[in-house]
Amino acid sequence: MTVPAVVLPEDHHAVVGGFRLHYLDWGGSGHPMLLLHGAGLTAHTFDLVCLDLRADYRCIAYDARGHGDSEWSPVLEYGMEAQVRDAEGLVRALGLRDFVLVGMSMGGGVALRYAAAHPDLVRALVLIDTGPETQPDGGRRVQRFLAKTEPLTFEEHVRRAKAFNPDRDELLLARSLRHALRETPDGRWVPKHDARHRTAPPKDGEPDPARDERRVTGWAAVERIACPTLVVRGALSDVFSAENAAKLVAGLG
Repeated sequence: MTVPAVVLPEDHHAVVGGFRLHYLDWGGSGHPMLLLHGAGLTAHTFDLVCLDLRADYRCIAYDARGHGDSEWSPVLEYGMEAQVRDAEGLVRALGLRDFVLVGMSMGGGVALRYAAAHPDLVRALVLIDTGPETQPDGGRRVQRFLAKTEPLTFEEHVRRAKAFNPDRDELLLARSLRHALRETPDGRWVPKHDARHRTAPPKDGEPDPARDERRVTGWAAVERIACPTLVVRGALSDVFSAENAAKLVAGLG
């Protein structure tokens, strides 16, 4: 991709509801755009796209609680309600209005619920590879990957992430992991995200109350979306199928 200029985002922290969140601000002009990353990732997920968009938007992305350089929850509170509160607090702290809200995977679930609750603030919504309906097999595969927190060399982490998603460019993957991992005193690396609350995913055929609740609250949010919405699906996604995407688009009406 060709970008107008290569700049580094500014690092900031904001305390919202007594909780510290780290965010990146790429500057830029035009309408503000707030970007929410997926589970196990960080605000740096959007580095390249923000370089491309900053000519038209003021791009801001933040590390979700328990991710990147944001604070971990001492009581392991990582549900959608808590994450929506974080988004609400950061929007207030930054004074954002009439902004574009972009959410990927986990961040898409937060963005969907935020936009439903605050139609007066969100100009447009972008949902990337997520919706109320997702594929359980793909979701369990992601859960198992995120639950692995053993210390490894940086190169071992790159190889494991490459094996999880062989289609990723290895150079870009290594760059992303630099922000998603932290080095320990013995020279090995561990994920920055808080995995203490992650347990083994339900087996095939077993009930999954958390997934069921996300589906119910997600569809309730879809019914309240009033702004233009773009649904984006990765062509090879095993979490968000083409049928999932079509059903979401039809629900948005």
